[in-house]
Amino acid sequence: MKISTLYTLFQRCSGVTTDSRKIVSGVLYIALRGEKFNGNEFAAEALRKGALYAVMDDPACAEPGNDQMILVEDSLSTLQELASYHRKVLGTTIIGITGTNGKTTTKELIAAVLSGSYRVLYTQGNLNNHIGVPLTLLQLTPQHQLAVIEMGASHPGEIHTLASIADPDCGLITNVGKAHLEGFGSFEGVIRTKGELYEYLREKKGSTVFIHHENSYLMGIAQGLNAVYYGTEEGLYVNGRITGSSPYLSLEWKSGREGNHPIETRLIGAYNLENALAAITLGWYFGVEPQKINEALSGYTPTNNRSQLTETSKNKLILDAYNANPTSMKAAVTNFETIDAPRKMVILGDMKELGEDSYEEHQKIVSLLEDAHFERVILVGENFCQTDNSYECYDTTEKALRALETASPEGYLILIKGSNSMHLNKVTGYL
Repeated sequence: MKISTLYTLFQRCSGVTTDSRKIVSGVLYIALRGEKFNGNEFAAEALRKGALYAVMDDPACAEPGNDQMILVEDSLSTLQELASYHRKVLGTTIIGITGTNGKTTTKELIAAVLSGSYRVLYTQGNLNNHIGVPLTLLQLTPQHQLAVIEMGASHPGEIHTLASIADPDCGLITNVGKAHLEGFGSFEGVIRTKGELYEYLREKKGSTVFIHHENSYLMGIAQGLNAVYYGTEEGLYVNGRITGSSPYLSLEWKSGREGNHPIETRLIGAYNLENALAAITLGWYFGVEPQKINEALSGYTPTNNRSQLTETSKNKLILDAYNANPTSMKAAVTNFETIDAPRKMVILGDMKELGEDSYEEHQKIVSLLEDAHFERVILVGENFCQTDNSYECYDTTEKALRALETASPEGYLILIKGSNSMHLNKVTGYL
């Protein structure tokens, strides 16, 4: 079936889903396959639940004569092509975002700033892969004026694929750092892959990129781009500086001859300055008034274990256990060291997918901890336990929980950071 024909059917539907457990009346169900599941097997069930059509790529699961079942060569490719077609039909201005660290926070901040003046669609959670991006695009309606699309990658070529689907009009790479080194092969591989967004936009007429001017890696691959710069230096499109970060980030910003605009945020960490400046830059570029920009950033509260400050009956916790790599781990520890608190403790979990660099990168974090002289340190995971360290070290989160139950801390400000797969969010119940 031609995509144009399928698109006509899609327009009759109330939405799109790939999850047969989330069928609502009138949706288009697209059956995907995975290593341990075959969505085609649930197509008939999806139709019984109220799906209007089911796109399938397994003839064995199709029912002869059932016009609601649409057989295609590859369901995933069809999903992506349908999303791309829909995006081009509507012509909505698309802002593409990628980067090693901070892309989800930056996406949320940009969406918050722009939503004060525009009707904005933006990626929910971290649905930023080859399935999440097209599903997000298919939520576009003629009422949306802007869309902020997050793009993630763990292997070369993935950003180019996602950019080809979303066809962004402008883009932003938050930064590049050491993450997913197993998939990228090297730090240089990370730079090349994230830079695929620049490559795509370089070939698209009228596109714009927003670049952190002090990031030498991004500046090094930004030749030939229509660039808008932000940072701490004077004379940039937007510049700003930190006025406080203990623990919440305070800043002031300006653009050109505009006066300084102070903001008190609910963001933890000086490293969030560049994320905030990115959002300010996008807002200013799209004509959002300074007061609305400031209100959006002041009102934003992090969620989903991303630098959340919480208080228990015994301690204050900075929970940053959604993701971790050498760059973000170093930034979190360094920032924590600067926070004024009488007693400080850190609980750090393994950083995943670092390949042959794993031991060296974990050892670097241990050295950083030794220089910081925190009162108590707990390291969790096999990688940290293989390092040369003198701290409490547990190869599993469960063992760390038992240790905390036996010697529960009290009166501390505690940083909790590690890869999501370490499930360090569980420790909060023992603190």
